[in-house]
Parts: sequence; C-alpha cells; structure tokens
Amino acid sequence: KTFRPRKKFEPGTQRFELYKKAQASLKSGLDLKAVVQLPPGESINDWIAVHVVDFFNRINLIYGTMSEYCTEKSCPIMSGGLKYEYRWQDDSKYKKPTKLSAPQYMCMLMDWIEMLINNEDVFPTRIGVPFPRQFQQVCTKILTRLFRVFVHVYIHHFDSIINMGAEAHVNTCYKHFYYFIREFSLVDHRELEPL
Repeated sequence: KTFRPRKKFEPGTQRFELYKKAQASLKSGLDLKAVVQLPPGESINDWIAVHVVDFFNRINLIYGTMSEYCTEKSCPIMSGGLKYEYRWQDDSKYKKPTKLSAPQYMCMLMDWIEMLINNEDVFPTRIGVPFPRQFQQVCTKILTRLFRVFVHVYIHHFDSIINMGAEAHVNTCYKHFYYFIREFSLVDHRELEPL
C-alpha cells in the first residue's frame, strides 16, 4: 500500500545528467562524504531535487520491503523507540499534529511526498522554469520526514531487515542520506538524535 513506482528523470534533461553523475559516483566505491558534494558549476537546487527524488524512491523501497512487519498492531504509534513519537500534520486533513499508527503515517508521508515531487510548481522539470523561493524549505521538510522512516525502521524493524539480508543496502542508503543532509544542513540536528 505504501510502495510507489520509482520516479524517473527524463533522458536528455539536466537533472537526468545530474542523476547519472550521482549514481556513477555511488557505484564507483568513492567516499560517500565526497559523493554528496555539489559538482562544480551545477545548481544547488537541481542537485537537491535530484537527491530528494532519489531518496524518496530508495526509502520508499526500503519501507515497502519490510512493511508487512509494520502493522497497526505491531506499530500503533509512529515512533522511534520510547523517547520519540512522530505525529502527522499537513495542510488539508490533519491541520494539528495527530497521532497515527506507523503504517498510516508512512502512507500519508509517501502520498504527500509523491504529490509534491509531481507538482511542477514545486519541482519544476522544464528548462528555464525557476524553482520556487521556498524550495529548500520544502525539501527540508521532506527530508526530515524521510529521516523518520530510517529511525522507525532501525529501531523497530531492523531484525526484519537483517533476516531479509538487506542490511547492507539499508546502511549504505542511510549513510548516503546522512552525508547529504549534513553537507547542505537540510535536517535540524535535533531531528538526528534518535540515530
């Protein structure tokens, strides 16, 4: 229910080229701290947009692979252990922070991100169309909420990830995500405390 088809970049576009550059760097075995740095002459907003979409795809896949273990019964509250509880808020149905089960939260999150990255006013794909003034703030909110998926998966479901033999993939994805958000200060350090 929370799995989404991968979002793709149109071949021949600048973002497709940036995406290929980022993927080639990751596959070459380079230091992830270096891989996340903005390539010379590239737009920071394009670089962030490419990574936000890629992280959405990867984290959605990670959660999708273990979602059968994350149920209303096993995870009645979206949390990261006993100390951290995450509540959902949006601009439509949930105007105040609301307790949700982890599966409900994940479904709302993936729908919300998908809606944003498909919105040309927020994530423009046409050459010459500028990013909105609040683009990086939107990305910060997306990445902060995606970080919460890692928190929940690591604290509540990592045994399932290990049993599937997917821990190397999850760990690499997390490291890439972590170095990226730290490189551009995209997630408040207080949000990072659970991990």
